[in-house]
Amino acid sequence: MDIRQLRYFIAIVEEKKISAAAERLHISQPPLSQHLKTMEEELGSKLVERKGKFFKVTEAGKTLYKYALQVVQLMEEAEVEVKDVGLGIHGRLTLGINTFSVVELPSLLHQFQQLYPKVTYKIQQNESSYLCKLVRDRVVELAIIRLPLVLDDFSVLHMSTEPFYFIQSNKNDRIEHEVTLAEIQNWPLLLPSTEGLGVHYSILEAFSRYQYHTHIVGECSDTTLLMNLVATGFSSSIVPETILKQYEELPLHAYKIPSEEICTSVGLVWMKNHYLSKAAQNFVDLMRKHYC
Repeated sequence: MDIRQLRYFIAIVEEKKISAAAERLHISQPPLSQHLKTMEEELGSKLVERKGKFFKVTEAGKTLYKYALQVVQLMEEAEVEVKDVGLGIHGRLTLGINTFSVVELPSLLHQFQQLYPKVTYKIQQNESSYLCKLVRDRVVELAIIRLPLVLDDFSVLHMSTEPFYFIQSNKNDRIEHEVTLAEIQNWPLLLPSTEGLGVHYSILEAFSRYQYHTHIVGECSDTTLLMNLVATGFSSSIVPETILKQYEELPLHAYKIPSEEICTSVGLVWMKNHYLSKAAQNFVDLMRKHYC
């Protein structure tokens, strides 16, 4: 039996006449009668008995009818859901985000949820270079990363460029101007992130480009701990604007460093020439509308 035959049988049971069932199904009576005969032969059971002008369903027929309704309903639901996944209405959005996440991300995800309320989410946080590996390994389809990185295998949607800030506890005297790397090179700095990666690399590369010396006292990949250590006067630091906005309540002095000296770009990446689910495509489209 196939799904078409089950639909035919449902119509026969509900209409109680071959002629009425055939009219409902928009087919002629002879092939419908033949399908009924084939089903009975295949199952080895009589499914309906003629009683006057109408059919009476046998116990075997009642059992088949019960399961036929379930199977047809499941098939119809499957067809709808598969089509919805193809349109991005259902499905799963898998997204990697950098340790220093985008401030607007919660609102963007909220917008996406309003557009596609049936989509589920898998969001992983890590360093940009590792996120690229997760995209290559298809653990996630998309990732929001900090540049620069080697991205020959990736498509990149540039989201924003943001400045860095020199931060220190407000126990220190306030500096009444924008500070330069030259002015802060001798301050003790506790750097965010981990050596060789992401923001940490960008900061050291900027100092190296101008051949400035640095007084690095350590590194801290835990953003909350880093910011609280700076606020208590443990050390100074240099952080992207995104982080600063997330900790505006802390007792800090923050000084913008000229963007020509140091800045960072944020981008959304995915693999080139690879299948991208409709949910992921819809998220890329939302990001394009927001940032482009």
